[in-house]
Amino acid sequence: MSNQTQQNINRRELLFQAGAGFGGIALNALMAQQAQSAAIPDRKSLSPLASKQTHFPATAKSVIFLFMEGGPSHIDLFDPKPELQKLAGKPLPESFKKPITAMGEVNSPLLASKRKWKQHGEAGTWVSDWLPHTATCVDDIAVLRGCWTNGINHAGGVCQMNTCIPLAGRPSLGSWVTYGLGTENESLPAFVVIQDNNGTVVNGPRNWGTAFIPAVYQGTRLNTGKTPISNLYRPEDIFPTQEAGKLDLLAKLNQRHAASRKQQSELDARIESYELAFRMQAAAPEAVDLSQETKETQELYGMDQKETKVYGTNCLLARRMVERGVRFVQLYNGAGSKWDSHSSIEKRHASLCKGMDKCVAGLLKDLKQRGLLDSTLVVWGGEFGRTPMSEKGDGRDHNPTGFTMWMAGGGVKGGQTIGGTDELGLYAVEDRMHVRDIHTSIYHLLGLNNLKLEYRHKGSPERPTLNEGEFMKKLVTG
Repeated sequence: MSNQTQQNINRRELLFQAGAGFGGIALNALMAQQAQSAAIPDRKSLSPLASKQTHFPATAKSVIFLFMEGGPSHIDLFDPKPELQKLAGKPLPESFKKPITAMGEVNSPLLASKRKWKQHGEAGTWVSDWLPHTATCVDDIAVLRGCWTNGINHAGGVCQMNTCIPLAGRPSLGSWVTYGLGTENESLPAFVVIQDNNGTVVNGPRNWGTAFIPAVYQGTRLNTGKTPISNLYRPEDIFPTQEAGKLDLLAKLNQRHAASRKQQSELDARIESYELAFRMQAAAPEAVDLSQETKETQELYGMDQKETKVYGTNCLLARRMVERGVRFVQLYNGAGSKWDSHSSIEKRHASLCKGMDKCVAGLLKDLKQRGLLDSTLVVWGGEFGRTPMSEKGDGRDHNPTGFTMWMAGGGVKGGQTIGGTDELGLYAVEDRMHVRDIHTSIYHLLGLNNLKLEYRHKGSPERPTLNEGEFMKKLVTG
C-alpha cells in the first residue's frame, strides 16, 4: 500500500472518529437536558395559563362571543310583535309601567317594524328579512328573548355585559374564563379580542381587563386588517438565540424588579407577555395565515364581498383560534356603538345586518362541518335592545328591560326559543335572564360553577357573578 493510500485511509478514519465525537457531544447535551427536565417541574405546570380541570364535565371547551356594540333591535330581528303594528303611532298604553329611557322619550308614539317575518327551520323560529343567512342556521340556535340588564346607557350596558355590573372595577367574562380554565395552546393568547374597525369600543380595554385578578388573564386585542398581530416577525438580522438571550436577561431583570412589588400583577403579566410573544413567533404566523383556507371557505364567510370582508375575516380568524386551543374569542361588530340607532334605524340596521349576517352564518356552518360546533359555544348579542317607542320619528331608544340574545353549539340544544317579552317588546316577562344568568350559563356550559370560581381579593372571596345567577337549564334540555 502506498504512502498516499495510507494517508487517505487515515483521513477517513479521522473524519469518522470526529463525526462520532460530535454525535457524542450532542448525545451528552441531550442527556443533560433530560436530566435537567427531570429535576425541574414541567414548565407548563408552572404557567398561570396552564390548562385546568373543570368543576364538572363541560359541554363546551371555548367561547366565541359575537358582540353587537350599540344595541341591536330585537323587535326588528328575532322578536316579532303584531300588537306593535296595530298600535303604531299611538302612545304606550297606560297599562304599561313607564320605563326610564336614556333619552327620556317615554311619551313618543310607538314605531312599527317594517320588517317581513318568516318562520325557519324545523322548529319554526321567527327571524326577520334582515338576517336571511342566520335564518338558515336556526336549528342550531337557541334564541333567548327574555334578556334584561341594568345598564341604561352604553357605558353601563357594555360594562355589565362584559363584567356583570354596570360600574367599573370587575374582571371581564373572558378573563374569568381564562383564570378558571387556562388555555390549551400556550403559544397563542388564551383570550383574544378583535374589532371590526378602528373605532373605540365604549369603555375601551376595560371590557377585556382583569381588574383585581392577575393581569396575565386579560384579553389580547388583535388588529383589523392584513396584519392581525403587530411586530410579530423577528428582524432578519436577529438570530433566535440572540433574541432568546435578550429575553432571558430581560426576564431576570423584570423578576428582580417584581420581587419587591408582588401586589402589581401587571409586572408578571408583562414578563409573561414577552415570553408569549417569543413563542408566538413560531405559532402565530400559521394561525393567522388565511391563505391556507380554500376559496370556498373564504366565500362562505363573505370575504369575497366588500360589505362582509372585514367581519368575515374576523369570524374566520376566530374559528382558526378556537381550532388551535384559544379559550375565549370576542368579536366586536359595529365598534364605536354603530348599532345605536336613535334615528334612521332602517338605514343603520340594514347596513350593519348586511355586513354581519353572512359572516356569522358562515362561522356556524364552518364550525359545524368541521365538528367544532359541539365544543365551541357561540354567543350573539349586544348590551341591550331597542324600545318599541320611536325616537326622532324613525329611530329607537335603548331598551335594557327586554331584549334578545342567542347561543349555539357547546352543548346548547338548537331550534328553540326561550323566554319572551310583552306584546310590545318592552319588558322581559317569561324565562327572564339577567346578565348574571347569561354569564352563569356560559360558565356552566364550560364546566365552571360560578359560585366555586373564586379569587381572594383583600381577604374576601370574589366570584364572577357576585354570588348570583342561575343556569338556564332549557339551553340543554329544550
